Amino acid sequence: MSRKIAVVLLSGGLDSATCLAMARSQGYGCYCLSFDYGQRHSAELEAAATVAKHLGAVEHRVVRIDLAQFGGSALTDAAIDVPTTGLGLGIPVTYVPARNTVMLSLALAWAEVLGARDLFIGVNAVDYSGYPDCRPEYIAAFQRMANLATKAGVEGQSLNIHAPLIDLPKSEIIRRGIELGVEYGLTVSCYQADRDGRACGLCDACRLRCEGFAAAGIPDPTRYAGAR
Repeated sequence: MSRKIAVVLLSGGLDSATCLAMARSQGYGCYCLSFDYGQRHSAELEAAATVAKHLGAVEHRVVRIDLAQFGGSALTDAAIDVPTTGLGLGIPVTYVPARNTVMLSLALAWAEVLGARDLFIGVNAVDYSGYPDCRPEYIAAFQRMANLATKAGVEGQSLNIHAPLIDLPKSEIIRRGIELGVEYGLTVSCYQADRDGRACGLCDACRLRCEGFAAAGIPDPTRYAGAR
């Protein structure tokens, strides 16, 4: 295969959709990977499939890993409420233990099989909720590990973890996505969206998304479950 290829983690949300558009704009043939990990709703997975098709992914796969067996997060444990009153101090209960590490590891496995040397993930360390696995230090550490722990890395075919959104505010992410043809109305970011993918408008993900569109001066295309 002469065209360069990449594995792109695609949740179905705003950031990952923008990340996919950026990878495509750089000439990559994009193989998208989503996860049914025991999250509160499947609407984001339906959105991921729609976004992958809209943005011309070569292939889109969904892998099931049941992190709900462990719980420990408002996104995987029905006994823990999703916060709706804004950010507090420390790491919030919406953090899913080891989620990005698990997902990147499986993306790494697929990349080796495909012969891809590039992986894209839409983590962000500016407009985010304090997750430790969204920091630049984490991405750099995972890339070092990837090149130590894989056949490709040991044989000198360097693997690269791209996090193009990591230092961008949400408003800039949105502006760049619009320039690259992302239709944000297709995406679902809400932590507790309903079956139709309509957002609650109250959780941290909804708040950051709404503030991002306002700061960018772009109408918010998000479908909300209640009046706003």
